[in-house]
Amino acid sequence: MQTATFGGGCFWCTEAVFQTLNGVSQVTSGYMGGELKHPTYMEVCNGDTGHAEVVQITYDEDVIPFNTLLLVFFKTHNPTTLNRQGNDIGTQYRSVIFYENEDQQKLAKQMITDLTREQVFDKTIVTEIAPATEFYEAEDYHQNYFSDNQGKPYCAFVIQPKLNKFAKDFQDKIRPELLE
Repeated sequence: MQTATFGGGCFWCTEAVFQTLNGVSQVTSGYMGGELKHPTYMEVCNGDTGHAEVVQITYDEDVIPFNTLLLVFFKTHNPTTLNRQGNDIGTQYRSVIFYENEDQQKLAKQMITDLTREQVFDKTIVTEIAPATEFYEAEDYHQNYFSDNQGKPYCAFVIQPKLNKFAKDFQDKIRPELLE
């Protein structure tokens, strides 16, 4: 099993997307990239810790390669807005890939080069590529947020439409039991 860590804005949305992928065994919401040890959600939300809201993904490379995870990451958030995703503004919502090894770093850089060359986005990709640092798991109520709170307005009006679009674009990557 391998680990990948991505920050693509609010971790609730990112977590919901990656939990549907065949080959992903665990998605944990948390914080990475800051200086404060053991930050809380409120400290990260204040924007002074340097942490990003991230998801740490445990996956089977034989089932879903890192490059596919990268493509899902780029296609399910806006990597062209600096420190912002939709109405969420601040460095904690930055687009970031925290790489675990040189291969992940190289693949992330190559993906940005390819997406730029193919003009997939209208603006420049501003996704940060940085070495993984200590991961701090978010509070329990952030874990499995969409699954546990589907009736809440944020889930219905923000996360569900994102999942619908994702399902249309990546149907062949979704765990089969979720398609029944």
